[in-house]
Amino acid sequence: MEPNADKLRGLRITSLDDEEEDDEPELPHEPLPAAAAAAEDYEDYDDDEEEEPEVMIGLLEEPKRPGLLLRHLFPSKAGGIPAWLDPVNLPSGNSSCCGFCGEPLQFVLQIYAPIGDAAAFHRTLFVFMCPSMACLHRDQHEQWTRKQGNPCRSVKIFRCQLPRSNAFYSSEPPKHNNSDKPLCAEAALCHWCGTWKGDKICGSCKKSRYCSEKHQAMHWRSGHKNDCLQIINSSEASSSVLPAVGKVPARTSWPEYQITIDHEAASDSDSNDESKSKSLVMQKHGKPDDLMQSWMDQFEADADNQCWAYFQERISRAPQQVLRYCRESNAKPLWALSAGRPSSADIPSCPYCKGPLCYEFQIMPQLLYFFGVKNEPDSLDWATIVVYTCQGSCDQNISYKEEFAWVQLYPTTITRP
Repeated sequence: MEPNADKLRGLRITSLDDEEEDDEPELPHEPLPAAAAAAEDYEDYDDDEEEEPEVMIGLLEEPKRPGLLLRHLFPSKAGGIPAWLDPVNLPSGNSSCCGFCGEPLQFVLQIYAPIGDAAAFHRTLFVFMCPSMACLHRDQHEQWTRKQGNPCRSVKIFRCQLPRSNAFYSSEPPKHNNSDKPLCAEAALCHWCGTWKGDKICGSCKKSRYCSEKHQAMHWRSGHKNDCLQIINSSEASSSVLPAVGKVPARTSWPEYQITIDHEAASDSDSNDESKSKSLVMQKHGKPDDLMQSWMDQFEADADNQCWAYFQERISRAPQQVLRYCRESNAKPLWALSAGRPSSADIPSCPYCKGPLCYEFQIMPQLLYFFGVKNEPDSLDWATIVVYTCQGSCDQNISYKEEFAWVQLYPTTITRP
């Protein structure tokens, strides 16, 4: 018996209770706790009695003041435009585009997650994806046959890390008193998306910059045609008519939020997964009659439904969570379904150092609610996106190293060769 796809999608379209405004003094961005990573078995959940590692969850809130999410404050954030850690040597070329449709990828979120290593004193993970569900379908399908090398992706993860002493930021921690400044300027960015490096320049005004021909065409149609004439006719060739990078059109990016990190609450029960699955049914229906008992028997026999019930139980501890993070050696992802999970053989090695990858964090479907994505047949949707990173967080003199993401979709969209 397959789980109902509508129930799964309901996780992210349910309205959330308004949170009370927080009037407490603002605190500096808290990095995620460093943890040693080790290889793990991705086959399935073991039933051993090993103590479960502590999971950190990411919650969204609107920035309390302008400028809070700038790159020199090392933020964790979702939506808007990325706060690049290395502001000069950005990913470019095919790295910035969807491997299927070829369009520039859209920024999803970034996590500031330093580890106890001199080369990774600052460390941020960036997530980008194509907003096309058709491309995500192809990505999910091809991950089963993906080989080592440079496969096509519609979801891309970049890891950037810097030592404490670097050319971009002070070696002292931010004071968060409006006196913090970066040590150098950033690369010129696309005037349309504000995300990728603006390698292309408008042939007429020679001022506006773009990451792609598509974004140049979109900017032209949206009004740059007139702005371009103003710039050309201006004696000072003013660029004031160009949109400020960082204030790109709202339709080109998802809403911007700060990600705050919290500990996952402990369960109220020490029962096993099977008991938790039963309790969820009981909570909804009360004492079961014969029909409900028969349904529960079928439920317990179905691996997907049991996995989904446990997924729900864990999410219910913090329904607004958009991210789960744990880099401990025995950490495992929280899968929504038993189908569509990778085996250890499906997880590639690091393409840079050839070492193993380890699970680090996953993105939850509730993020789509905050991004205002509608629940329509062709809308972007996922059960979870799980991110695996280099266990040794290798430093290969490459500013942005691409990591690995595993996409799990809902039952009606899972395809496996």
